[in-house]
Amino acid sequence: MWFINTRPQDRADPLTTALTAAGFQVQNLPLLQLSACPWDSTLVELYRQLPDAEMIVVVSPMAVQVGMQYLHNAGINLAQLAAIQWIAVGKTTAQTLAEYGISSHVPEVETSEGMLNLPLFQASRRLRKVAFWRGAGGRQFMMDQLQQRGVQILNFVLYQRGCPPETPALFAEWVDNLEQQQASTVCVLITSEASWLNWLSLSQQYPVNLTNCHFLVLGQRLFDLVEGCTVQSSPFKVSQLADLEPETILQLVASLQGES
Repeated sequence: MWFINTRPQDRADPLTTALTAAGFQVQNLPLLQLSACPWDSTLVELYRQLPDAEMIVVVSPMAVQVGMQYLHNAGINLAQLAAIQWIAVGKTTAQTLAEYGISSHVPEVETSEGMLNLPLFQASRRLRKVAFWRGAGGRQFMMDQLQQRGVQILNFVLYQRGCPPETPALFAEWVDNLEQQQASTVCVLITSEASWLNWLSLSQQYPVNLTNCHFLVLGQRLFDLVEGCTVQSSPFKVSQLADLEPETILQLVASLQGES
């Protein structure tokens, strides 16, 4: 069995190490590369309004890092934000916030739906203004849901997503190895819609038989998106992940190997 670890390079190592130690063959194939958006007049105006927000939703460690850097650019210190509640999409983001002395709320399921299910959101029916520290294209679902409740959104687009320049060559090399070894099952980790779209693009450029692919996807909405593509292409299997902890993924991969 092959396992394709598509996490960004700086976050792939713990999972790769756990799977390799368990005897699985792992191919690191990062599908996302993050780069900070420039500091511009739009962000200047958003940071001017930030102290008025009741919550700040932070979607990734990258959002923390860029958000804090630009907080300094705006001349705002954390004491001015002391009354604001912080929401982190996952444990790694929460840990990054903690490095700045910030305590945050974390959903059980690291998705937009998971964050909306936090008691904080369920109880706060009179929310007026929520800030999002995010990347281009990310967490649109959650923002739309809050806007439908009449909440004003401060949309901080702090970084952009792209496919790493080295990934197409890595993908082509992996396809060659896959054809030679004729692996029975290939597990592919998909953690975001952007990752899935990059995978589809690479699959078209370097044709690969998806019949033996089993995609492990994070959350219900992404599961529905990936599963819906089976109608239009080669049949493949999809399983939903509740989180991205190495232990969770290892248990699922082991069970899939037992079924094959």
